[in-house]
Amino acid sequence: MNLVIVESPTKARTIKKFLSKKYKVLASQGHLIDLPRSKLGVDIDNNFAPKYITIRGKGKILKELKDAARKADRVFLAADPDREGEAICWHIGRALKLSTEEPCRVEFNEITKAKVKEAFKNPRLIDSNRVDAQQTRRILDRLVGYSISPLLWRKVRSGLSAGRVQSVAVRLICDREEEINNFNPEEYWSLDAQLQEGGSKSQFKAALERHRKKKIKLKNKSETDYVIDRVKNERFIIEKITRSKRKRRAFAPFTTSSLQQEASAKLGFTSRKTMSIAQQLYEGINIGSGETVGLITYIRTDSTRISPQAQIEARSLISDRFGAEFLPENPPVYKSGKGAQEAHEAIRPTSVTNEPALIKKHLSRDQNRLYTLIWNRLVASQMNPAVYDQVRISINAGDYTFKATGSTLRFPGFLVLYQVEDAESETVLPDMEEGRELDLLELLPEQHFTKPPPRYNEASLIKTLEEKGIGRPSTYSPIIETIQNRGYVFKDNKAFVPDEIGFIVVELMINYFPEVIDIDFTARLERQLDEIEEGKEDFLKVLKDFYDGYFKERLAEADKKIEKVEIAPEVSDEYCPNCGEQLIYKHGRFGRFLACPTYPECKYTKKVLKETGVTCPVDKGMIVERRSRKGRIFYGCENYPDCEFSLWNKPLPEICSQCGAVMTEVRKGKGKVARCSNKDCANEQELTQKEVAVRS
Repeated sequence: MNLVIVESPTKARTIKKFLSKKYKVLASQGHLIDLPRSKLGVDIDNNFAPKYITIRGKGKILKELKDAARKADRVFLAADPDREGEAICWHIGRALKLSTEEPCRVEFNEITKAKVKEAFKNPRLIDSNRVDAQQTRRILDRLVGYSISPLLWRKVRSGLSAGRVQSVAVRLICDREEEINNFNPEEYWSLDAQLQEGGSKSQFKAALERHRKKKIKLKNKSETDYVIDRVKNERFIIEKITRSKRKRRAFAPFTTSSLQQEASAKLGFTSRKTMSIAQQLYEGINIGSGETVGLITYIRTDSTRISPQAQIEARSLISDRFGAEFLPENPPVYKSGKGAQEAHEAIRPTSVTNEPALIKKHLSRDQNRLYTLIWNRLVASQMNPAVYDQVRISINAGDYTFKATGSTLRFPGFLVLYQVEDAESETVLPDMEEGRELDLLELLPEQHFTKPPPRYNEASLIKTLEEKGIGRPSTYSPIIETIQNRGYVFKDNKAFVPDEIGFIVVELMINYFPEVIDIDFTARLERQLDEIEEGKEDFLKVLKDFYDGYFKERLAEADKKIEKVEIAPEVSDEYCPNCGEQLIYKHGRFGRFLACPTYPECKYTKKVLKETGVTCPVDKGMIVERRSRKGRIFYGCENYPDCEFSLWNKPLPEICSQCGAVMTEVRKGKGKVARCSNKDCANEQELTQKEVAVRS
């Protein structure tokens, strides 16, 4: 009898069906052994030796594994194929006293019958370099978190933490907020000419581009009026027509980061939700006839590589389904980011024959939506580019040049399967010839102001962390969850806003621990961890350079110099109905709320309701933003439960001109429309970008 140990019960159930009766499969249910939660757990004076213990509540599971191992002829450790999985296997191997000379590590990137059986034919030794890299990360995080956090409790407020990577994420959000607050909008103008070719009914716009062959920028109304006076009586002559083809290449298959970003943009999923559902798809779903199979490959990866077999499957499907014109001559190759582990694969379907439409009935709604996104992305990545016909027309008006650009989709390529938000809309220009004169119908000046950079949302923060080399695929979701739970940042309309405590902690970290919160330094540490895994760097040297090199000295200095920080509560204009005190704003795991300052004597609290400015049509109360039990935003009357009026879409101040119901804002294509909330009414109107911006 052989014993196989994996992390999760779901994974265990799936693998068990692929192996013969000679294998018993048990789950460790994650880590069994780790550093203690109540203390540092690292012997700094003894070469940073970690002091591991059995995690509280996991003793029974470890005993069951030990008993099973004693009865087994051989033990296989089959945790996930990454550093953390390797560390889990190393801990279990030591606890079960397995021989370090016998290959016991089984690794597979996808949980399918063929790959699992193949992996068991080729077990290997536990990779000590991977284990060292993971241990180094844990020790570094402990040294930072368990040293600085108590300092923050004493000097600022209890319950705070200063993680090595999370602090950098908070700094990014705080720096962006300062950029926004310090931003000074600058005025600029654009000038379009509404033109028509003589004798033709086709009209088009051309934008002012140059003055005497030099790029022109209009800073204010007087400059714009000056140009208008100069060109309004000029002849508009077509100087040059340039026709070309432009190709738009498909996106690479998903990495962890790009999946989280796209699931946020297309499906509205948080990073935590994305990873939770992806884990379910990876570990195995029953897709009928008793067949349980992992539907996607391993979900923590920074590689865009896919296996030759997966490419062959995808190319066969593309040829059969879409035709030879959609199939490139050679399989596309995508470049992974710097430091990506190319031994891994991208996130892809384990088999493209498991088409979303065929297995939809076996999946939950969210599982199906995420699987469809992954399936479409993989297949589209193996298709030919989209091809556009582009026309660029240069039009002279005296000393000034106007430009008109037209774009027509000639061949859809991958766009037949995978639509993108910034896909070009077709702009068809009439057939014209160089040297022809155009009729000027109208000059259209428009005032603009430069905008500050947007606040980070989950997708853009993950993208920035990845670009700057901060964290790794497995850390993005925990980082985002931690910085919110600690109250450093909160979400406003899906964007991260730093709380006052976030600014305070970042400022303290910059003043007293500049290396820890430095973006480049943190990225360099990540590269060193990669080098430990590759056997190019000694883990003990990395730890000594970090701690003895400066951290120990910084810690002692900070403890002496940081003075107690007094944080004044943010006072609201509302009063406690129980004791009459003025309520203050606080942050909890579900966001901001109002609380009585006399707590614990008075325990009154109240949710902070975000008003929409729209009146409830039932009882004339205010419609406010709310969240469902699953975290989805909806809109309901402030007088709930007495009034149960609610909407999923954001209400608008306008009333439907056809039936009198509330109009709502709905996304449609690239833009937004005002749509009647009455399902029996078909009233729908386009919203301009200006209208959307004003209402936001």
